Amino acid sequence: MSTLFGVILPYAAIAIFILGILYKVVKWGRSAVPFRIPTTCAQAETLPWIKRKPHEKLDNPSNNLAMVGRMLLEVLIFRSLWRNTRAEIKADKQKLIYSGSKFLWLFGLLFHWSLLVILIRHCRLFFEPVPWILDVVENIDGMFEIVIPTLYLTDIIILLAVTYLFFRRVVFSQMRYISLLADYFALLLIGGVAVTGVCLRIFFHTDVEAVKELAMSVLRFSPEVPEQSISWLFYLHLAMVCTLLAYFPFSKLMHAAGIFFSPTRNMANTNRVKRHVNPWDYPVKVHPYHEYEEEFHDKMEQAGLPLEKE
Repeated sequence: MSTLFGVILPYAAIAIFILGILYKVVKWGRSAVPFRIPTTCAQAETLPWIKRKPHEKLDNPSNNLAMVGRMLLEVLIFRSLWRNTRAEIKADKQKLIYSGSKFLWLFGLLFHWSLLVILIRHCRLFFEPVPWILDVVENIDGMFEIVIPTLYLTDIIILLAVTYLFFRRVVFSQMRYISLLADYFALLLIGGVAVTGVCLRIFFHTDVEAVKELAMSVLRFSPEVPEQSISWLFYLHLAMVCTLLAYFPFSKLMHAAGIFFSPTRNMANTNRVKRHVNPWDYPVKVHPYHEYEEEFHDKMEQAGLPLEKE
């Protein structure tokens, strides 16, 4: 069982994870995008004397540099989610009320950043000696030393964030209506990984040296199951992580990579500067305005319409 959960399952999960992501990325990369369709919410660049504010250059980028800045703000601080609104009908007023959803932005941001820090901390299992930067991250994360062994801040934050995101789908009727089983499964799976990880650190003794020996042997492609006894909870934790890895490329979690291939985000808005022609359009005989006016000149003149040619 140790070989199954400690060696075979991780190799299978990593293979599915890598191949699945490559398949998705290649498929998205080969998808044709003949039109410029960036999502914009600010004044576009037009004439030189029409000045734009700095934030408008990011909301409606007109060049690749501004597009990169907009993408960085989207990836690092979820800028579009900050502007997200929630609509609901107040029973007492019978009116449609729009309100902000800053809690969603806050807990979403906390969840993703804490998950990133946790992944960085776990990298120490694959290095010997451990790089100094990993020690710095671990010391900052556990600076308060609430209990012994150390309870990291990210452990608390990710548990609170996952709990909020889960109950948000359960409590709000609008979210409950559009939620699928896959939405609950991903949250429960991530929550299970977090809970078992915290339990391994605080409540159940685990031989970290044996775990590191197993991790490094798997990384070297010469797997060896340690002679020391490893807790059954660790194998449960590892099984959940492997399930998450294998499930990742085929779920909504792939938005982590998909955002970089989204034409609504990775394009600059140059529609007023350059004409973009769909290469798939079949040739069509165009009827420009000057020909239209020549053809219907008399009728337009009788109707009193303004004419360019008298």
